[in-house]
Amino acid sequence: MNPARLLLVIPCYNEEAILFRTYAKLNTYYNGIKEQGLIAEDSRICFVNDGSRDKTWTIIEGLCSQDSQVIGVGLSRNFGHQSAIMAGLEKHVDDFDCFITIDADLQDDINAITAMIEKHREGAMVVYGVRSDRRSDTWFKRFTAEGFYVLMQKMGVPVVFNHADFRLMDQRVLKELGNFREINMFLRGIVPLIGFKNEKVFYSRLEREAGETKYPLSKMLLFAWNGITSFSTFPMRLVLYFGFANFFIAMLIVTYILFSFLIGHTVAGWTSTMLPLTFFSGFNMMALGLIGEYIGKIYEEVKGRPRYIIEKIVNE
Repeated sequence: MNPARLLLVIPCYNEEAILFRTYAKLNTYYNGIKEQGLIAEDSRICFVNDGSRDKTWTIIEGLCSQDSQVIGVGLSRNFGHQSAIMAGLEKHVDDFDCFITIDADLQDDINAITAMIEKHREGAMVVYGVRSDRRSDTWFKRFTAEGFYVLMQKMGVPVVFNHADFRLMDQRVLKELGNFREINMFLRGIVPLIGFKNEKVFYSRLEREAGETKYPLSKMLLFAWNGITSFSTFPMRLVLYFGFANFFIAMLIVTYILFSFLIGHTVAGWTSTMLPLTFFSGFNMMALGLIGEYIGKIYEEVKGRPRYIIEKIVNE
């Protein structure tokens, strides 16, 4: 079997502190698996600059000038992690046989790439990089992350447990992925929807060597919320369930009021007035906000704006 042409896509946002180390490790590793005949000699590495505010793009251009196997893709502004991945993938969909996405901090172990390539050679069209444990995480991080995956699965979103965006996709799979045109991309849920034969490769996540994480708690919560509302209508169904529960409680309150009237206890109390009023009005506002979130996503999708805009490509 001829070795596959592999493109490694690395989205970058404000990664100047670690980008040289990332390139050095990837370059050494890439040359090694080329010598082993696992990938073709014309396999490349693609850094996608997602509108960084630091010197990330300057560094990428420098790497491209000294190494012809490095491709630099610069977006016109910050479009987000998922859009940056799609920019690197879709731009080169016809040029390579398979594609691997990995974050620039290389906390996902690059040595797992060898196992991914072997799985692909055995016939797997998608290979998911899955964390074997979360010992490197704090208790809070581990609890919230695993809770996120459990919640997504309970809501019917087909995510792979403990898998982020470290995966291999065959060219055929990527072309099918291009048919998913939604603006609010959530690749962890979309890729499993495509189907095809898939495998998993387990690895231990490493510590970040330099720079700061681009996913603090606030962004993680926003990412989780986007994934839930992009893939599941369960929260809206939950509002309906609460509505039925509220209606049942309201009927009990009406029964109590009528019973009190019949037996002559008709003095209205402040507490019995304010508690139901506060509960029902608060829940109605929450329900309206949830519905508004879904309507907002419909609004974004209907406009059909591009997911990303490429400003410049180096070593195309």
